[in-house]
Amino acid sequence: MNKLLAALPLEIYTRLQPNLELVPLELGASVYEAGGNQPYVYFPTDAIVSLLYVMKDGASAEIAIVGNEGLVGIALFMGGETTPSRAVVQSAGQACRLPSKVLKHEFEEGGALQHLLLRYTQALITQMAQTAVCNRYHSVEQQLCRWLLLSVDRLPTNELTMTQELIGNMLGVRREAVTEAAGQLQDAGVIQYSRGRITIVDRLKLEKRVCECYAVVKNEFDRLLPDEPAALAAAVKCA
Repeated sequence: MNKLLAALPLEIYTRLQPNLELVPLELGASVYEAGGNQPYVYFPTDAIVSLLYVMKDGASAEIAIVGNEGLVGIALFMGGETTPSRAVVQSAGQACRLPSKVLKHEFEEGGALQHLLLRYTQALITQMAQTAVCNRYHSVEQQLCRWLLLSVDRLPTNELTMTQELIGNMLGVRREAVTEAAGQLQDAGVIQYSRGRITIVDRLKLEKRVCECYAVVKNEFDRLLPDEPAALAAAVKCA
């Protein structure tokens, strides 16, 4: 279930629902490329999409992640149409796909959908800004803790499938640095890592080791985005 869709008034959701399509998002797949057209926006249900900036030499760093709390494709309704970032599936799953023109028309009508998406965008910008600060001032272990918590918050389980090399690409650090940080967390009984699968063993310990950046981002999302109405949450389905 996507929380943004579930937070919409029933009248608006009913208008969107015939155009919503449930699609698979495979690990490593590109949802959109930098500067490319975005014919669809995606509302993840149990997948996580990483928003990345890629340098000319191929190096990349994650600026934000999007899961069941949001949508991929904010440039569409912010007036830019395209974006210099690329979106890559970090954790495989599914998403509700909506034609961009449908969302843009509904957004331009104003009202509840516009207000909800603007609040979500504010929360996403906070995540981007905090990620930049975290990458500049905090240790790789703290960055990894933040990344793990933000990821599992958007998943139905406490497990992630992700190699250390990919995590390094996400954080913009060397694989060896991720290996060392993950080893420290595993030795402390916080996580268990084996063959590309990370399991959060003790969340409380993880929360004690994370920097302040995680709480800043989480609190902003909690403040700006309402809990989904139970009645509509049960009714949210994609074709």
